[in-house]
Amino acid sequence: MAVRNSFTDSDYWKAITLYGLNAATYKPALAKTVLTLASKGYSSISWEDLADQFLKQYEERLGSSLMPQQGTPGRITKLEKTVAQLSTGILSRSDAVSIIANDGFNDVVPRFHTIGRDTRFAENYFYEADFGKSLRLKDSLMNLATTELDELLQEIDARWSLLEGAFEINHSEIDLKLANDIRETYLSSGYERTTLTNNIPFLAGYQGNVCFYCAEELTEIDVDHVLPRQIIQHDEIWNLVLAHRHCNQLKSDYLVGSHFIEKLIRRNENIMGSNHPWKAKIQTSLGNTVAQRASCLKDHYDKVKLVRGSAYWTGDRGYNPESDPFFRRLITQLNTK
Repeated sequence: MAVRNSFTDSDYWKAITLYGLNAATYKPALAKTVLTLASKGYSSISWEDLADQFLKQYEERLGSSLMPQQGTPGRITKLEKTVAQLSTGILSRSDAVSIIANDGFNDVVPRFHTIGRDTRFAENYFYEADFGKSLRLKDSLMNLATTELDELLQEIDARWSLLEGAFEINHSEIDLKLANDIRETYLSSGYERTTLTNNIPFLAGYQGNVCFYCAEELTEIDVDHVLPRQIIQHDEIWNLVLAHRHCNQLKSDYLVGSHFIEKLIRRNENIMGSNHPWKAKIQTSLGNTVAQRASCLKDHYDKVKLVRGSAYWTGDRGYNPESDPFFRRLITQLNTK
């Protein structure tokens, strides 16, 4: 496939490990596991041995720190529970390995190569799984383990730490009662999803036919909610922008940084300078003056942050794909695959 030829093994690894969706730390743990195995010359590994090595990654990680391994307050991952039971003698090592082999890989092994929600671009690029039996490591992984091992392990550890830091903030700072109250308030005034594609021509006129997030030329187009719809429960024009389908999928329901809120405010004010009927809708929703509208939108943003905590896109509140050259290359590849 011609598109693949323009991406190196290192590019595919970076796209998979740094730009996937992470509800927990399983992907960096598996990345570190298979990369370490490849560096030791393994081309194939049994399911039980894979589970043992995967478990060791968490034993090492949790032995030096008890940072949370997933983002939902009040919950722990299967790996955290298994490591705790192993360390206190409730489980033998063989029992712990069996638990991981039977239940620990259901999501991470099949989805490891997924970028956003794209399952085909990097499909089976670094390994192939005979699920429940073995994992066959490919030459692409062996090559990285030979030429870039130390650098890639450092990147994985940094990514793992970034996720833990975001999860820790969620666990310690989210007021669950307040978050639920905010959700209920939006739900009570919200409505069912509407068809958004008829907004594309209008919105395109205010974006210059480029993606709101990465600023590359629009190809496959989605209408995206800047503030997650799962929280605000409406499709009002003041919160809608055009994005590449893959940017939309990679952003998902994560928070964006405040720089995108400022950009959204500017876009809305451009609409307010027109004679379009949606001008009145924005005015009704956000306020009569520039200051009122900016304040109201920022208030919505603050409420969403109280619900989502530090669940920022890529884990970094300052992240801006427009200034990330690799992301823009990745999006171009995904859009032209």
